[in-house]
Amino acid sequence: MDMIGKEIGDYRINSLIGYGGMGAVYKAYDPTINRFVAIKIMLPRYSADADFRERFDREAVIIASLEHIHILPVYAYGELDNLLYLVMRYMPGGSIASKIENKGPFPLDEAARMLYQMASALDYAHGRGVLHRDFKSENALLDTNGNTHLADFGLARLLSGSSGLTGNMIVGTPAFMSPEQAKGSKELTGASDQYALGMVLYHMLTGQIPFDDEEPLAILQMQLFETPPSIRGYRGDLPELAERVVMRALAKSPEERYPSCAELARAFDDAVAGSGLKRLHSDNIPLDLRNRINTALADLELSGDNNDDDR
Repeated sequence: MDMIGKEIGDYRINSLIGYGGMGAVYKAYDPTINRFVAIKIMLPRYSADADFRERFDREAVIIASLEHIHILPVYAYGELDNLLYLVMRYMPGGSIASKIENKGPFPLDEAARMLYQMASALDYAHGRGVLHRDFKSENALLDTNGNTHLADFGLARLLSGSSGLTGNMIVGTPAFMSPEQAKGSKELTGASDQYALGMVLYHMLTGQIPFDDEEPLAILQMQLFETPPSIRGYRGDLPELAERVVMRALAKSPEERYPSCAELARAFDDAVAGSGLKRLHSDNIPLDLRNRINTALADLELSGDNNDDDR
């Protein structure tokens, strides 16, 4: 599917950013407002599936409605020449995965800051009834100021509902998949995304993915039955309490994880002695209100984010 130099609507495709399980992502130019965008083009076999096309229209509306500073905005979606596509903000900083590959594990304060950004985005989506279902280091994208923006919300749900394409296959990325998702449970909650967030945090802290194998089924078995290797075995500067925080997020049972992703981020921030703005910890403040205030505080750290150079 070579799209370089072609046009989709008003967008002229310049280069390939990367491939994924559902299609390819390209960098494109939008001459109407003089900016670059990213376009995800679904594989042709998906466009040929009537059920998928119907769900794509429905899910794209939901994805585009998620308006949060740490969720990658969807500008447009549609179909051209039998190809389904999403137009999104272009992220020049790559992903958390690519940054780990190029520079190694994250400093603790930076990991804590970015964890809170990702947590606030996931909790926001969960509050609107939307699960990510395939959160991983590759779709936590970075802007020019080093802030995270979560991509591909809800796209795994498109596949899970297209029986003609996937049958009984489990949809998601095994290395980041919660045990309940690995079992094929259809009753997932925000705790499943929290487990994936814990895996991303583990990856940020160690530069390693705890469960890895050439066979996806073997990784799913690890998710169900094995304990991740000690993080402190990779880096001795991590406080023991911080490791316990990560391991709680990676508990096999959803009920043993934190009540929300923001609670995970707060606990990790406390454990590494607090970085950036101080979070609200008072138990006298209702949890929902505390989470919303903490999200606002985290957003204040992004004073320069609305003036990114890539706009």
